[in-house]
Amino acid sequence: MKKITKKKGFGRHSLATRWIVNTLSVVVIVLVIVNFGVYYFAKQYYYGSAESYMVSEANATQTILKRLYEDTAINYSAEVREMIENFEKKDRMELMSINRSGKVSLSSSGFTPDADYTMPDYEEALKSDENLGVYIGKGRGENIIAVTVIIDNPSSNFGAMRFVTSLGMIDAQIGGIMLACVLISIFIILVIALTGSYFVRSICEALGQMGNIAKKLSKGDFSERIPVTANDEIGQLSLAFNEMADELENSEQIKNDFISSVSHELRTPLTAIKGWSETLSEGYDEETFSKGMKVITGEAARLEQMVEELLDFSRIQNGRLTLQMDTIDIIAELEDALLIYIDKAKKENKTLSYNEPQFMCAVYGDKSRLRQVFINIIDNAVKYTEPGGNIDVMVTKNEDLVVISVSDTGCGIAAEDLPKVKQKFFKANSTKRGSGIGLAVADEIVSMHGGYLEVESELGKGTTVTAMFPLAEKRGEQSDE
Repeated sequence: MKKITKKKGFGRHSLATRWIVNTLSVVVIVLVIVNFGVYYFAKQYYYGSAESYMVSEANATQTILKRLYEDTAINYSAEVREMIENFEKKDRMELMSINRSGKVSLSSSGFTPDADYTMPDYEEALKSDENLGVYIGKGRGENIIAVTVIIDNPSSNFGAMRFVTSLGMIDAQIGGIMLACVLISIFIILVIALTGSYFVRSICEALGQMGNIAKKLSKGDFSERIPVTANDEIGQLSLAFNEMADELENSEQIKNDFISSVSHELRTPLTAIKGWSETLSEGYDEETFSKGMKVITGEAARLEQMVEELLDFSRIQNGRLTLQMDTIDIIAELEDALLIYIDKAKKENKTLSYNEPQFMCAVYGDKSRLRQVFINIIDNAVKYTEPGGNIDVMVTKNEDLVVISVSDTGCGIAAEDLPKVKQKFFKANSTKRGSGIGLAVADEIVSMHGGYLEVESELGKGTTVTAMFPLAEKRGEQSDE
């Protein structure tokens, strides 16, 4: 079988495209939320740490100034001025003094701000019960944090102390963290896109191949199969699809063989009937008439049997085959079927053996349908047995079942064909007449009676067909239960 290997790309409306777009959309949204979360918590952490540090510095300075104010032996203003001018942490922050007018009077940087310089933290400190104000925001073109503490014992030049530091380094650190997060996010998106596209493409290729092959199957092309490359769900689906295609191909072949066989089977009796009809219409003597009518009657009977088999099969397929059920002697029906073939087997130099059992087997069934089953089985045995061969019919029973076996010494059935002999339209030997549905119909009828039909055969040695039926009393007990 030819296997297709054509690969499908990502179409605009393909399943792969939709899956990738939808998946990446969700991933991007999640990553954006995560990045915003990282930015928020990083900013809260670093800004909060800086704020705590600045507030602790302000409180410590307030305590020192309080002690200086209470020490009368020192010059308070000079000490404060010296503290500001020699502020040891001026490389990290700026210390300012604010007078009672709300203006910056002194700064550790040596520069005083402009007159329009605003100090929201100072305004907050004036209103605060804790004499403390904090401002985080823009200042001098960059993000800053400013903390102002009101002095408990102010002088004319020192009403409050203000600490200011730039948040540039913290912002740069947060920026580095966010850059790393963005790069990681891009990496995650690329990995998901690549692995997802490979995974989805493998699925979509299999589905696309199935779609293409399904279209070809619908048009009668059974030449292609899906390559099974894995043992996962897609592999199992591909395997099941290939098995389905094999079954369809097999069914198509059986159907074609059946049409050919039935056409041949119909042509033979019709040709015989037409030929003898033309012969008799041109004039005949008594011997010719008798011979011709015998042929016509026999071939008409063959046609009738074939048509009945086809009708029965159609009824079974449509669920319209009904049974006239009653308690009957199944051995009597078997013997009626045997009477039809005893003379036929003798004329063809075949031995039909039957040992009549010394017991009666009552089953619950349709007598005409059961006789049809036996006729079909015995007819096959006689038909496939060569002259000089034997056909043995045996009846046994146990507590639950009656078992009827028909064995022949005919051509037998090949081991690979044995599982198919009960399939519709299948003929193991195309050289013999028949529609190929007789055994399938027999199997269905036996099943409808609650029984089983088994076929055992060996090529070149013969075949045994066994039909098993539940006894009437046992079937009744099962129904009552």
